[in-house]
Amino acid sequence: MSDPVRKKSSIKEKSRNHELHIIMYIFVAAFLVITLFFSSYVYLYAPKTINSAYNMRQQNLEKKVIRGTIYSADGDILAEQAMNHDNIEVRYYPYKEIFAHAAGYSTHGKCGAEYAGNIALLTSNAPVNERLQHEMAGERNYGDNVITTFDTKLQKTAFDALGVYKGAVIVMEAKTGRILAMVSKPDFDPNTVSENWAEISADRENSPLVNRATQGLYPPGSTFKTVTLLEYIRENPDSFGDFSFNCKGSFSYGDTKISCFHSTVHGNLDLKEAYEKSCNSAFSDIGTLLDPDSFNDTAKKLLFNKELPFDIAAAKSSFVLNGSSSEEEIVQSAIGQGNTLMSPAHMALITCAIANKGILMKPYEIERIENYQGSIVKEYQPEEYKRLMSEEEAELLKEYMTDVVENGTGRKLKDLPFGAAGKTGSAEYGTIKGNSHSWFTGFSNPEDPDIVVTIIMEGAGSGSDYAVPMAKRIFEARGSQ
Repeated sequence: MSDPVRKKSSIKEKSRNHELHIIMYIFVAAFLVITLFFSSYVYLYAPKTINSAYNMRQQNLEKKVIRGTIYSADGDILAEQAMNHDNIEVRYYPYKEIFAHAAGYSTHGKCGAEYAGNIALLTSNAPVNERLQHEMAGERNYGDNVITTFDTKLQKTAFDALGVYKGAVIVMEAKTGRILAMVSKPDFDPNTVSENWAEISADRENSPLVNRATQGLYPPGSTFKTVTLLEYIRENPDSFGDFSFNCKGSFSYGDTKISCFHSTVHGNLDLKEAYEKSCNSAFSDIGTLLDPDSFNDTAKKLLFNKELPFDIAAAKSSFVLNGSSSEEEIVQSAIGQGNTLMSPAHMALITCAIANKGILMKPYEIERIENYQGSIVKEYQPEEYKRLMSEEEAELLKEYMTDVVENGTGRKLKDLPFGAAGKTGSAEYGTIKGNSHSWFTGFSNPEDPDIVVTIIMEGAGSGSDYAVPMAKRIFEARGSQ
């Protein structure tokens, strides 16, 4: 065979090999993409899919596994399988309404710890030989138990303190993100939620199934002044200490008039005094001095208009101020009114970041998972979520919040032996002037912050008169442990 023929044949062979290599690379790349997608789906989306109320796999699992028990951090049973008086297996909740939204329920969908720990509760890590024996005998295995971060004493204290008011309480550890208590009212008895489902789910006036701690959205009122204060400090890093304002009980900007609570005349104020006394007039004035777009950017960094990092259902808070906002929206937003809406849980997260040197820890309500014999299957550790502000900014805000307790609207906390820091709020709502929600958010032991307590009491009135004494009961309950 001549050399040109060999050369031509060799070229064809190389071309064919090249094409085969390209096809092989395409298949390898496609395989890797599919593998990556499947892995990400299993890691990110499968738990939500399994937890869906419409997923039939749950019913199949419940035929094979006895749903595990949910415990508080101190070992109390919050939910377990039991037999009723008709000898029918039911889910039993010993604390009834007290842990209604925290422990949740497991029928007609799920919420609370029943939702967050659902997969674990329907998974058995009993010894392998025992599982095989049960499966061969057609018997169900015991599901794993979920140990939550909830503190029974704090939960009961918060529940009792909220009393007959609609509203919510959330208690967290600033340094870890552990959720210690979570109360929402109106509530319900999870033991009878199934038989009363039609009535409860149709109650639009009270919405007892809504967890107001994470899903309720309210005007934050003066508690939002902490965000306004942060923005003012950021825009005036070298001169914020020079701020002064003469409060005459109200402030006008264009056609908008803002009044202080009860039209109180606060007189000459510096920035710290304006914050301590929660002066609406001074903070409305500050609002007019701020760059709306920069203010909006700060709000975004503080998780407004974003998904919150909870393992249970949580609503997005709303902040809409921008460069095209009206004069009224500018001054209303600066004092936490207008179109600004927040959940108590979101307010607690911002407060946690302030108490924890600017770093927000990821909130969590499950401490560990054990098999029914008590062997640990999985433990959850504190995890940093993100930095919301600099350490210097957090320290400054903590100083201002401490002064609120020492000299301002939070003085009813002043005699706590370990001290406290916080911000009160009286958030107007509806069309009837004077109607307001009572807010408080703050933390104990400012020198070495311990727990964050955030409270809203719907329609109660002044935060200093109602929410602050309630917070005091919770701080004292923690301090006596």
